[in-house]
Amino acid sequence: MTADNTGSGGLPLKRRQVLAGAAALGVALSQAQAHALQKLIDEVESTNAKFNLTAIRDRLGMLQKHVLDSLTLQRFLHGKRIADVGTGPGFPGLPLAIVNPDRHFALIESVAKKARFVQMTTEALECANVEVVHNRAESFHPAQLFDTVTARALSSLADFVAYAGHLCAPGGRLLAMKGKSPDAEIAVLPKRWRVRAVNRVKVPGLEDERHIVEIVHS
Repeated sequence: MTADNTGSGGLPLKRRQVLAGAAALGVALSQAQAHALQKLIDEVESTNAKFNLTAIRDRLGMLQKHVLDSLTLQRFLHGKRIADVGTGPGFPGLPLAIVNPDRHFALIESVAKKARFVQMTTEALECANVEVVHNRAESFHPAQLFDTVTARALSSLADFVAYAGHLCAPGGRLLAMKGKSPDAEIAVLPKRWRVRAVNRVKVPGLEDERHIVEIVHS
């Protein structure tokens, strides 16, 4: 391995990028967790060439725009049961499940090829704390509700609460990942919901604006 690919302590550069990026978000990874996140990127990259899971093609982009972007939610998670609505190829649910082995994650995806990919990847990563749900969020009625419900792909906050509000346990919260602060969307939320906080977050290596909106029952 050349010097260009190896950092201090003999760690591969890509491992150092995962560790450093997570540390910048206040997430301390074990070596095993960093390896699992690398393997997740490997799985997305290899499958993406065949099935077009994501428009992001390069590994650094996948690290920053998928893995590290997902980890911005870490400090806002509440409780032990987490649902990720419209998880796509597993984001933000899979990175969060990797760094929170003591929490249960339900990754909800209606597109069959993406749900299959998440299931296979979950098995490859040996994530025993993940349940893959091939269903639409509005049609999913679990026996036990969730303390936190996340989403980053839904079009509006009103859609989010309409599709996924029933999944949220009393005292729980919904976390919506947004670019710019969605002030217009907040203004038209149904009255039974209120915004607890709008948190601006920084994804290491990206200049794009990011916000996490916390929504709770009124």
